[in-house]
This record gives sequence, C-alpha cells and structure tokens, in this order.
Amino acid sequence: MQKTCAIKITDLRFGWRKNLPEVLHIPEFEVDRGERIFLRGASGSGKSTLLALIAGVSLPSSGDVEVLGNTINRINGSGRDHFRSDHIGFVFQMFNLIPYLSVLENVALPCHFSRSRKQKATASGISLHDEATRLLQHLDMAHADLLHRPVTELSVGQQQRVATARALIGAPEIIIADEPTSALDSEMRETFIRLLFQECDATGSTLLFVSHDKQLESLFERHVTLEEINTARQGVN
Repeated sequence: MQKTCAIKITDLRFGWRKNLPEVLHIPEFEVDRGERIFLRGASGSGKSTLLALIAGVSLPSSGDVEVLGNTINRINGSGRDHFRSDHIGFVFQMFNLIPYLSVLENVALPCHFSRSRKQKATASGISLHDEATRLLQHLDMAHADLLHRPVTELSVGQQQRVATARALIGAPEIIIADEPTSALDSEMRETFIRLLFQECDATGSTLLFVSHDKQLESLFERHVTLEEINTARQGVN
C-alpha cells in the first residue's frame, strides 16, 4: 500500500527581509502520514521558523508547503487558522498557555475552536473534562490539586506537559513539537516521549519532533538534521 504525505515541502524559501540572506531554502522535504520523525538543529538554525511555515503561521517567500494534501500557504489567513485548529496540535517552545485559565481549561481549549477535535475527543461517550484528565494522567499531571490550578502556579516542566496534552486532545492528524522536553530531566524525557508515541499510535497522528538534543534521536524511526535539508546554510561558517 502506497504511503501518502502528511507534509510535503517543495522549493521553500524564507528570509526575514529582502536585503538579508535567506534563513531557509528547502528544495524538498516529505513526512509520511503516521510517521514519527526527529528533526535536529542547533539553536538559531531556523527550526522554529520551519515549524511556523508548516503550520501556516508564517508564509514562505516562495515555494509551497503542502499539509494533508492542502497547499497551506495558498489558503487565506482565516482559512489557515481554521485548518490549523482542526488538523495540527502544536507544542510551542514557549508553551503559549493562557495564564488566567486552569490546567484543565488550557488542555480543553483547542476543542472550543475546533468542532471536529471536540467530536473526536468525546467520540467514545466521555466528557471533554474526562478526556483532558486522561491525557494529563498519562503525563503524570492528573493530581487532584493540579487540575484546577492556574497554569502560572506550575513549574516549567509541568507547564510543558500541559502544553503537550493540549496539543494531543482531539487527535489532530499532525503533532508538531518544538523542543517539548527542554524542561524535563533525562529520565523523564524518555518516559515522556514514549507516552507521546503511545498517543500518536492510538490515533494514527504524524509526529514531527524538533530538538537540538542528539541523545533523543535513537528513540525515533527516522531522524534528519536541518542542515541536511536546508541549502541556505550550506557552506556558512
């Protein structure tokens, strides 16, 4: 059976300003549906910029970014927002949690913007509250005293796990994780990643995991470096 692409990049170019060197030039990059891929790159190499382009948060200077069969950079702004809400779970490097909402409210938030994710989250007859709690439990965050606590009262590592549960809820087809283990100790990192794999396997989600930590590569079925696919930085000291 022939695999289909979750993400397909063709001749992508991106620069912050026309008079500055390009940050990214990626002639070709593909991720199959259901694949778990580790993308490594040094800090400041353009990893987060690439993720923003894949999610339709930023637009390329030229070239195309195809996500689940849709050329996302050719969709208008509101269309990209709706597409991202329905199909992409994003673990941001800075978490982007809502400070005045509780742990549970932050996890459930995507389902208030996406009807399809809410339907999937509650498909087995459980409530949105229960599904959010289940995900938090898998990430060792379902302690009764934590669920209704404002996220501002959590440690950085706890906030990171809340952000991950929020990305997973409603089984989006693609999970994009930007340095999601940076605040976890070495023992917790591997446990965390295996739990992430378990959730993605259960839903068939594609996982694009981005980190500078080379020690995590061996856990993934495929790993690439940004330097391999980004010709804009080849030959630069």
